[in-house]
Amino acid sequence: MIIKAIILGIIEGLTEFLPISSTGHLILANKYLDFTGSFADAFAIIIQVGAIFSVILYFKDKVFPKFDDKRRMIEYISLWTKVAVGVIPAGILGVLFDDYIEEHFFNPTIVAIALIFGAILLLLGESRLKRAKVETEEDITYKQAFLVGLAQCMALCPGMSRSASTIIGGLFIGFSRKVAAEFSFFLAIPTLIGAAAYKIFKMGLDFSLYQWYILGIGTFVSFVVAYLVIAFFMNYIRRRKLSPFAYYRIILGLIVLLLV
Repeated sequence: MIIKAIILGIIEGLTEFLPISSTGHLILANKYLDFTGSFADAFAIIIQVGAIFSVILYFKDKVFPKFDDKRRMIEYISLWTKVAVGVIPAGILGVLFDDYIEEHFFNPTIVAIALIFGAILLLLGESRLKRAKVETEEDITYKQAFLVGLAQCMALCPGMSRSASTIIGGLFIGFSRKVAAEFSFFLAIPTLIGAAAYKIFKMGLDFSLYQWYILGIGTFVSFVVAYLVIAFFMNYIRRRKLSPFAYYRIILGLIVLLLV
């Protein structure tokens, strides 16, 4: 079980912030590792807490900035109120349809279809970059933040990817790659905290000591790996296209469809 926790923690850390779907990969990995059931479903959500802390650490200057002047404080409040607006749609739909989604969508076929569909949207979003209008976070409007939040709702379907959905939403409304990626990371903090807290609340903290130990291992591994991935991805996205991730999604989706 410890080996499984380490493997799944690595997968979570590698895939949470790349536009390739962490939940989709974990569903496929769980099937291969024969790790299923309510604890497995909770494990996949709760170890995202490690990824959350990696975002907070990497962007610590924007999450916990030093307010040197009034302008900096205004920019900080503006950014995080926009993040709050962006979280609302997925938060509402997630609570309303969580059980239905888990029952009907958490299977390899749905994951494969979502991987391919998301890849197509990612490629279409890349084609719109020539018309990028938002080059800094200060340029994001509340309307645009809400629209990205609506796009994040696609991630409720496993295989779509939360990061891909928000980046796609940003690209379609004129964000540069860098702004789309950073805003996606900021949205991840309250979104993933909320998802983990809701999952823990639903299960009533009814885990054994050993299960908490396994959750701790998976969470720590996901934190370390996710931090390295964020550093790589932010460096990558400044100069290169997202199309390789789209092609990977298509290939993986087709392989899964052939094997199921």
